[in-house]
Amino acid sequence: MEHPILLLDLIQAKFHLHIPPHVTYAWLIMLLLLGLGLMASRRVSLVPAGAQNVFELIISGLEEFMVDITGEEGRAFFPYIGTAFLFILSCNLMGLIPGFYSPTANINTTLALALCTFVYTHYLGVKHHGIKYIKHFLGPIPALAPLFFPIEVVGHIARVLSLTLRLFGNIMGEDLVLIILIFLAGTFLAPLPMMFLAVFTSLVQAFIFTLLSMMYFAGSMEHAH
Repeated sequence: MEHPILLLDLIQAKFHLHIPPHVTYAWLIMLLLLGLGLMASRRVSLVPAGAQNVFELIISGLEEFMVDITGEEGRAFFPYIGTAFLFILSCNLMGLIPGFYSPTANINTTLALALCTFVYTHYLGVKHHGIKYIKHFLGPIPALAPLFFPIEVVGHIARVLSLTLRLFGNIMGEDLVLIILIFLAGTFLAPLPMMFLAVFTSLVQAFIFTLLSMMYFAGSMEHAH
């Protein structure tokens, strides 16, 4: 479900371009995050204040939470977790601004994110265990390997579907409700109470996606039993 008026689409129309909104707004968010990161890196102080305090609280809290789940080895992939969290949260919140669009309200974006987690999960497994990583798919005893292997493969593929559909469904539904309220009331002020709930939902969905990613990463690094 797309917004009736998208600012970047209006700009594209002047140049006779047509790039899907989930692509243009995803690139916009990436540019904003890169810009904010460069600005923040130039103003880092040993005595944090203002916005630096807020970002340090978010990043350090997320990192410590991740280490509690994955152990100290998890610090190696925190850049992925931190980046995914900030990107997904920004994508979720973008659609709450009139004239803008949530890239995560498109299944292509959430599928791409889920595939990144899927590939990185098995990369970590192979990196930590080498060829022995195959034991994660063979069950507790060799005799049951022919039965367990297809079950495990289907289970890992289902993770991609789970990550994709959960994030996509929640954000698309959230944006759809806001658009319906705007059309019914004829003003952007009508859905304001719903927007507060949408902000909370956006944060929760970004957290859930990264939490599940952490758990998959931790599972791939564990020794098979």
